[in-house]
Amino acid sequence: MNIWKKYNYLLILLAISLWICFIGNNQLLITDPVESNYTLTAKEMLAAGDYISPRIFGNYWYDKPIFFYWELIAAFSMFGMTEFAARFFPALFGVAGIFLAYFFTGRIYDKKTAFVTALILITSLEYFYISKAVITDMTLFVTFSATLISFYLAYSEKKTYFYYIAYACAGISVLTKGPVGLVQPGLIILLFLIWRRDMKALLHMKLLTGLCLFTISTGLWYIPMYIMHDGNFVSQFIGVHNILRATVSEHPRYDVWYYYIIIFFMGFFPWVLTLPLAVQKYRIWDKLHQGRYICQRVCAPSALDMRLQFLISWVIVVFVFYQCVATKYVTYTFPYMIPIAIGFAVYLRDHKKIIQVIAGISIAGYTALTFLVAIPACRDASAWDAAQIVRAAADNTSCVVTYGGRYPVSLAYYSGYAAKRLKPAADIPEVLPGNISWNAKNVMPFLAIEEIPVSGSVIAVIHEKEKKVFLEEIPGQWQQIGKGGVWYIYRRTAGYDTIHL
Repeated sequence: MNIWKKYNYLLILLAISLWICFIGNNQLLITDPVESNYTLTAKEMLAAGDYISPRIFGNYWYDKPIFFYWELIAAFSMFGMTEFAARFFPALFGVAGIFLAYFFTGRIYDKKTAFVTALILITSLEYFYISKAVITDMTLFVTFSATLISFYLAYSEKKTYFYYIAYACAGISVLTKGPVGLVQPGLIILLFLIWRRDMKALLHMKLLTGLCLFTISTGLWYIPMYIMHDGNFVSQFIGVHNILRATVSEHPRYDVWYYYIIIFFMGFFPWVLTLPLAVQKYRIWDKLHQGRYICQRVCAPSALDMRLQFLISWVIVVFVFYQCVATKYVTYTFPYMIPIAIGFAVYLRDHKKIIQVIAGISIAGYTALTFLVAIPACRDASAWDAAQIVRAAADNTSCVVTYGGRYPVSLAYYSGYAAKRLKPAADIPEVLPGNISWNAKNVMPFLAIEEIPVSGSVIAVIHEKEKKVFLEEIPGQWQQIGKGGVWYIYRRTAGYDTIHL
């Protein structure tokens, strides 16, 4: 009983986080367009015995740094090439993130607030999603947060070793996502120190030795990559996947000012429903009507306590930074979830019944969502079914092609056949990678329609919206041999002599 009283919060959080992060992972198929890029890259790296240079479809691939690929390679080596393995480290880091939030909040507030913070975090919709997604963001979340938390503990408690932990965690962040893993925490720390009018603290942050530690940890990968790939690595990784992403929207329809406001309300569902309690408790509307309230409470260095200054700096920099970046993406603001969860916890901590009801409904809801929605949705977003048909129909002499829709990388991952994307010969040069453009993502193999083999086995994987066009415009006698999700699979039953386009 004494052990339960001492560790009850930790045991409850462990049980909830393990359940939410791991439940159903073995049944969640790898989806297109993002997850399959990571898993196929790790699969090819493992097959090649190359643990330095990410590669996909036999081409070097500079989309992300190495750390997440190492996670996938390690998981595939331990558990085999399964869905559970692919989702193992995102789920594990998801659990780690909950305890990181708990221990940090407990250190700067109290255990009760820490427990509510962690409970809010694990039962928020965005956390549930990212803990199961085969993407870099949960790893970044933990290392990014650990960087800032370590800095704050070093600064507030005058414990130097925390600075070194911060530099090491920043190094892992940069190995996970790129320069943003250092730039954003640096901006947050800078804003915090400016707000506190304590720039002299920079002299005590072990900048020289800390940056040496950071450089050594990141240099273990970045230096070999530069030596081996020279200008291609710099132009593609820095030029395309950092500078271009920041200045030219990859998804223009999402580049609107209110995008991250919507993401906030969706990401913190259902806890955003409690915001009226905060308005009531802090009499926010009354205070906003006081002429100089905002300036006095936010701008003055001593108006808010140090904890709030740090947490607000954390949220503001993440939100404003990505608001200014041209490419908007649902997970970009994910690193601000700990300070916002703390904000929710501070005003909810005494509303025990509300917390129990919302958390209970959320846990039950995510369980149902996993089996009733996520598993079927992942199957719809994956080419797994089509891959099984291709594997049964094709052999080593078959030419496997795709036509229409977004290229299904998961087809290659699950089937073992790198299907060639069909395009008219005249269109192919316009979509091939080159220079600094979004074409850099088109590393899949292409095949001109005019060059489809005139003999031998040809297996075509056709998007359902393009089936009619394919059968009308692509010569040959095609026989449907199956359908998997949105993909029709056809086999050519006879050759042809010429093509008329």
